[in-house]
Amino acid sequence: MKIVANHTVSFKIITFTAKFKLFRFSDIGKMGYSIISFFNSGKMKMKLSYLGFLLTALSFTSTAMTVSSRDIEEGSRMAKAFEAAVFGCSGDNVSPALSWSDVPEGTKSFAITAYDPDAPTGSGFWHWVAIDIPVTLNAVARGASGNLAVGRELKNDYGSTGFGGACPPRGDGMHRYQFTVWALPAETLAIPQGASNAVVGFMLHDTALAKATLTATYVIE
Repeated sequence: MKIVANHTVSFKIITFTAKFKLFRFSDIGKMGYSIISFFNSGKMKMKLSYLGFLLTALSFTSTAMTVSSRDIEEGSRMAKAFEAAVFGCSGDNVSPALSWSDVPEGTKSFAITAYDPDAPTGSGFWHWVAIDIPVTLNAVARGASGNLAVGRELKNDYGSTGFGGACPPRGDGMHRYQFTVWALPAETLAIPQGASNAVVGFMLHDTALAKATLTATYVIE
């Protein structure tokens, strides 16, 4: 069976080579001339010009939502101020300052979440869930959690309301903390009374018009 397969491959190669030799270089020249003439035609130039204009317009109008902070940096370890004060941790349990911009049209409220996907729970850990933040707001100050005059803070996975700081198990390595601002199409997020943070997370993913995430890190060695 192997010998037959080898002969078959050889035959196909020889046939292809023979056909290629019959393809004259004059034909290649004609083909190249036709392609060049096509792209130099008035209609094609007009289409290319329109395409360039369209791409330029899109580059000016399609801006992505962004989130930034004076307290935490993307990919960098957070300060001890943002560590929790439970389970043996001894931080200040202060929520970081966040600001956001370039929100999409139709946004009527915001939500803020802080989530640790590396927590050894099998389902991550929600450190902060704040919803129904008015669209007129585009920032929260450092330590705003617990003092928000607008919006609604839900219970975190520690069981307390508002922000619960980082407290990864000692020796568990570096954990990521994803601070996300969600742009939502309604003034109030439709969640059932006493909904778990997993349900809230589902509703945010399902309804958000856009979101922006800043991921900081923390470790207790």
